Amino acid sequence: MADSRQRNRRTAAVLAGVVAGMVGMSYAAVPLYKLFCQVTGYGGATRTAVAAPGPVDGRLMTVRFNADTSGGLPWRFRPLRREVVVRIGEETLAFYEARNEAGHAIAGTATFNVTPHKAGPYFDKIDCFCFERQVLAAGERAEMPVSFFIDPAILDDPGLSDVKTITLSYTFFEDEVDEEGDGAAADPRPRRTSALETGREAVDRRVDGVAGAYRIESSGVNRKDG
Repeated sequence: MADSRQRNRRTAAVLAGVVAGMVGMSYAAVPLYKLFCQVTGYGGATRTAVAAPGPVDGRLMTVRFNADTSGGLPWRFRPLRREVVVRIGEETLAFYEARNEAGHAIAGTATFNVTPHKAGPYFDKIDCFCFERQVLAAGERAEMPVSFFIDPAILDDPGLSDVKTITLSYTFFEDEVDEEGDGAAADPRPRRTSALETGREAVDRRVDGVAGAYRIESSGVNRKDG
């Protein structure tokens, strides 16, 4: 009888451990899956890089931009340009615009992917507003940049030979506002946001492409088509 009770206690302890492990794995599954996607490009997840290798000879690629919000987030969110034509391997800078139409500050976090999904491993971001949580004050408008390039390795993948257009999509979800840390969001003046604005006054960059070019200056963004 005592042996039976001891076996039952061991069995209960094992089952409790299994349940606890399953709960822990369920919480870890989302970040682990996200990490897996970012590393492999699975599911259209993009990858990150320090710098672009530079343009190479080969086909041009059209990159289209898509913007959505989720969960009733009261932001107006859109790309400033719907598409650009880029050279493979060349760094390209694009901007999205977000405006908070609520009467109070709201924080948002953006998720992203590219389609077709098989192009994900070859779409590299150098910097992006999606790397950071964004906070907009009531009525505030912000220009949000993303710097990216298409990996030249795409030219060596026969499975991507039919891809001429890649769509980069972002969806903003509402996040919690830190009343102390997000105090800077009280200034409703239009601004640029993300890590790209560090030292922006000293930046004078041209991003040339078939569809046009941007000139980045402290006074704003001037687009020159041609």
